[in-house]
Amino acid sequence: MNNRTLWLFFPFLLTGCSDYQWGWYVLDPSTEQGLTNIRFLIAGFNDTIQVSLLSMLFAMTIGLLVALPALSNSPILKGINRLYVEIIRSIPVLVLLLWVYYGMPTLLDVSLDHFWAGVIALTVAESAFMAEVFRGGIQAINRGQHEAAESLGLSYWQKMRLVILPQAFRQILPPLGNQFVYILKMSSLVSVIGLSDLTRRANELVVNEYLPLEIYTFLVLEYLVLILLVSQAVRWLEKRIAIPSH
Repeated sequence: MNNRTLWLFFPFLLTGCSDYQWGWYVLDPSTEQGLTNIRFLIAGFNDTIQVSLLSMLFAMTIGLLVALPALSNSPILKGINRLYVEIIRSIPVLVLLLWVYYGMPTLLDVSLDHFWAGVIALTVAESAFMAEVFRGGIQAINRGQHEAAESLGLSYWQKMRLVILPQAFRQILPPLGNQFVYILKMSSLVSVIGLSDLTRRANELVVNEYLPLEIYTFLVLEYLVLILLVSQAVRWLEKRIAIPSH
């Protein structure tokens, strides 16, 4: 590849980057301004973690309830499950978030702040994926476990709570961890409705300082650290509850 081809193929390397004036002083912890900016950005962890944890817990609950009809012998219940899952999975998270924030208060005549709008939207969006995770995990349990529980005289709910779900949880822990990471990343979308999460605070600081690359680089590192910690916690939990091989 000659120099002319390189010039045509990578013009942004030769123009855009060379004109940018880096200003890492904006995040220099040795200065009062830099330390204030870092604290402002880090404070966004509170909303990001809260909205993600609540959405995960609610989505797991709804996802389990949605998954159970898919395991029945009723075509109607199975159809309801498929309809819910396919509709929710087809709606982009950002579109659902905007509809919940602007549409629900209008239709239901209720007051809904940006925090709970974010939780509701992420919960609904994630519940469809959780339903599929639970369905797959429960179906992976050997049929003999169901028969053994029934032979002990356990009711359907006792069987699920005491026998099936504890075993299924071991099966689905890795995908649950993946889905929590997904929620953490999707939580950045709540910034568009005004929630002061990590992304919103980064956007506000960019408007004030006019140094987007430095601030968004710090934002990338924030999410990277957060998600790496979550991944490590999930791996630790997997080892803790793993069934010994001997």
